[in-house]
Amino acid sequence: MGTIGLTNFGFYLKTSKQRLHAHSVVASCSPERVNITKILSDSDENNVLGRRTALVSGVSLVSSAMLGFPKEGLAVVKQGLLAGRIPGLSEPNEEGWRTYRRPDEKSGGHGVGWSPIIPYAFSVPDGWEETPVSIADLGGTEIDLRFSSASEGRISVVVAPVLRFADYLGDDARIENIGPPEKVISAFGPEVIGQNVEGKVMNSAVKEYSGRKYYQFELEPPHCLITATAAGNRLYLFSILANGLQWKRHNEELKKIADSFRIV
Repeated sequence: MGTIGLTNFGFYLKTSKQRLHAHSVVASCSPERVNITKILSDSDENNVLGRRTALVSGVSLVSSAMLGFPKEGLAVVKQGLLAGRIPGLSEPNEEGWRTYRRPDEKSGGHGVGWSPIIPYAFSVPDGWEETPVSIADLGGTEIDLRFSSASEGRISVVVAPVLRFADYLGDDARIENIGPPEKVISAFGPEVIGQNVEGKVMNSAVKEYSGRKYYQFELEPPHCLITATAAGNRLYLFSILANGLQWKRHNEELKKIADSFRIV
């Protein structure tokens, strides 16, 4: 069985067939002065994986030393697993509202061959914040964004390939090509609220901005507002969920948020 040791001057990994030394790992508070002088190994070619593991460990130690905290290097790696952590929220305007626009550099997509996601935008009052969406999100891999406000509710954006629903829509899909409002909410509403939407739709409307149609729905408590549209080869579902107290106090603002969603 191998043993792992750590000294003031470096680290070593020793097994019955392999001995690996890392000497003079020197780190300072300045990233430019990090210096790993030499790594010696007498392992054979079959131990390449072991050497790579040791090197990764060494890099983690250097990162931790640079930041001054033993676990900070691992925290940076974990943050990298969160999809699209690129700021897209503007500063507040004169009314205290901020606009989120999906950054062009944000990761996302649904496999090889899909075109980049066409950006979308919406506005929220100051106080709403983006919350991380991981690759293991319980809402599925098509959750592109989450926002939340402790006092007002939660927002999610689903961006799904239209081929999931029809194979004749091409690369410039429109929501009306997928179906009328009743068909769309019956098909996709359960993905938002987790149950059948029959009898739960209180209001619906069709609006058009810049030649693109948007279906809007209000579902009964717990209150849910859904805006649906399509662009490129994807369907967009923008939803807001609020409990009774949040809805009572902020329903006008929540409706304004739902009405602000646009493909840009």
